[in-house]
Amino acid sequence: MGALQRYIFRSAAGAFLVSLLGVTAVVWMTQSLRQFDLIATKGQSFWTFFTITLLAVPYFALLVAPLALFASVVFVLNKLNTDSELAAINAAGVPPATVLRPLVVLTLLVSLAVGALSVSAIPAMLRTARDMITQIRADIVVKVLREGEFTSLDQGLTLHIRERDAGAALLGILIEDGREPDEDIVYTAERGQVIKTEEGTYLVLEKGAMQRKGSASDDVGIVLFDRYAFDLSPLASRDVEVSYKPKERFIAELWNPDTKNPRALGNIRSELHDRLVAPFYPIAFLCIAFAALGRPHTVRQSRFKSIVAAVLLIFALRLAGLGIVNMMKSQPLAVPLLYTLLIGSSIVALAIGLGIKPWFRRRLLHRRPVAA
Repeated sequence: MGALQRYIFRSAAGAFLVSLLGVTAVVWMTQSLRQFDLIATKGQSFWTFFTITLLAVPYFALLVAPLALFASVVFVLNKLNTDSELAAINAAGVPPATVLRPLVVLTLLVSLAVGALSVSAIPAMLRTARDMITQIRADIVVKVLREGEFTSLDQGLTLHIRERDAGAALLGILIEDGREPDEDIVYTAERGQVIKTEEGTYLVLEKGAMQRKGSASDDVGIVLFDRYAFDLSPLASRDVEVSYKPKERFIAELWNPDTKNPRALGNIRSELHDRLVAPFYPIAFLCIAFAALGRPHTVRQSRFKSIVAAVLLIFALRLAGLGIVNMMKSQPLAVPLLYTLLIGSSIVALAIGLGIKPWFRRRLLHRRPVAA
């Protein structure tokens, strides 16, 4: 690439990264609040909450990347137009394809990244997050503990906690263990925490006492302790069967589904083709942006109208794509319509941006009679 093309590429790439990171961060923070119950009600640590929400960042980036690319292309072309650089380039006889080339390179890089995320990275990360959430929600020890309530974990076993502290710590713990018919044990502790190890799940009690009373005697034995591990392994659900949604499955699993349910097959079909066409959206958005702003404008109002028209077109294209994807769930014949929409709109917009006249218009011009 020459100096002009490197300049355009650097400007567009910088604007794209700023848009992508900024919007993705905002989306991530807003969507993370939906998983806040991992800390508020399920007693998980902040690190677990952060890990699960962070695994969804590539999925948000996949949704934002085409829009961020469109915004960067519009920004660069509008800046070139505002500074009269496009007019100077056009006056120097430089073809529009020269301005388009660095934007195409950036778009292809974005499309490759979107394809890689869609095919392998995102399903792998979403599956990991699903495994963690399913394990948390299936764990009876974490699920049933409530502040200020006496909870029966098993027949003869009752647990009470006064409150939860930050970092999944439990305060004011009372455990009554009457599972053995010949003795009754009561545990009290100032604080404790559920810890999972390879050996099992334990409620580690700190600064407490154990009161043991046998059925054959009224004597009560009291043992003070600084730290005691109460075994919860028989109550903790460790092996859980995870059910993956279509967006959490790999391409091979979507291509060869393991179900014959028509409704499930429709959801899998729509997810498969939605992923396969994901790299086409950046290309289509680039073509639309270049068709609107790729040539110099001399009136400020015309640039504004062009930007508004381009924004409306990409949103209409995205909504049409989503509508066709939803249609695929019940209509397999809608599959080619999605590819036709994206590829056809890209070709038409690119032809407009490069100033290529349609074949029928060229024939009409050639047949126009010459005045005598």
